[in-house]
Amino acid sequence: MMRQVFRENGLTITLFFCLLMVGGFAQDKSSLRKIKDVIVYRDTLFYNAFPSVIKKKDGELLVAFRQAPDRRLLGASHNKHVDHNSYLVTVTSKDGENWTKEPKLLYAHAFGGLQDPCLLQLKDGTLLCTSYGWTTVGKDLIDKSPKPLFYTNEFVFLGGYMLRSTDKAKSWEGPYYPPHIPDERHVGPYGEGISAYNRGAMYEAKDGRILWVAVAHDSQGKTSNYLLTSRDKGLTWEYTSVVAKDERISFNETSVYETPKGDIVAFMRTDNFDDQACIARSTDGGKTFSWQSMGFKGHPCHALRLPDDRVLLVYGYRHKPYGIRARILNAECTDFDTAEEFVIRNDGGNGDIGYPWSVQLDKNRVLVTYYYNQNNGPRYIAGSILKIAAQKGK
Repeated sequence: MMRQVFRENGLTITLFFCLLMVGGFAQDKSSLRKIKDVIVYRDTLFYNAFPSVIKKKDGELLVAFRQAPDRRLLGASHNKHVDHNSYLVTVTSKDGENWTKEPKLLYAHAFGGLQDPCLLQLKDGTLLCTSYGWTTVGKDLIDKSPKPLFYTNEFVFLGGYMLRSTDKAKSWEGPYYPPHIPDERHVGPYGEGISAYNRGAMYEAKDGRILWVAVAHDSQGKTSNYLLTSRDKGLTWEYTSVVAKDERISFNETSVYETPKGDIVAFMRTDNFDDQACIARSTDGGKTFSWQSMGFKGHPCHALRLPDDRVLLVYGYRHKPYGIRARILNAECTDFDTAEEFVIRNDGGNGDIGYPWSVQLDKNRVLVTYYYNQNNGPRYIAGSILKIAAQKGK
């Protein structure tokens, strides 16, 4: 019927049809609408990236991110994701729109630069933050190490660690070091097995375990994902199982989530797989997993349970047009291949953007945080406030 009207009425209906499709029809179908974009933190002297966000028990929003000097201002041709002077900082807000102007130091490592602070708030209010670091060593140590060091851009990998706060982020304990994953082929600069690490969200399961999907180099140039669990609020961890492993494909930067029925699902970034975002699922409490492609590109993903038990899945899009995207999945995360894609924004300057992380502001609004640039300008921490209508009957 729409095609018939289109032919009979010409340009007027053509414009109406295009506006309907582009200007809001898809958003209405998914019950998702963007309210506004906000700047969480921006300082042109710094390269700010890789945020995570939580809403504390007192209602205050806390965003953690990695900060380093903008090396282009100091004569470098470009910035790298590894830097001697990178450290973890936080900013706070009461409403998601107005943020503290001066960041507070969360942690600076004694031996090197830091990456990707990943926050989790437990049911009792305890805060956890995972991260990992890099340092520089002499060439002789690299050449003489009996086992290979993870070496890139003149830096050697220090491995992962965890911080913990029991006073609403006023102070942090640690670092605590998770175990070495058996498949990890690299050692650290002191010859020790590298402690587990990853970029991605942990999850507190119904049985009290904390779930964390970590990564390890199981062969040269290739990574796989593994499940670690903690039963003492993140103080100690134990290796549990393989989440995703393939002879050719790398799995890395992963967020884990438990569905209402108890399935453990992992949303994984990949390499050597056309940038496909993948999902792994366990129906036996994390003992075994099976994985598959979700059929779209994502760099990387974060999952947030909505008040009606659906899941907001957000991800960076590092292809033209560069930006941030989202899908709303059903409660069990089984409709990833048919769930409608929503473009949160597509005005990024290049592929050095993304890493979104979401938090519920109130019953109907969500804040999505991420790092961004426009026209290859300074990297800054941005956010988008979305309105998500609940399903009928919920």
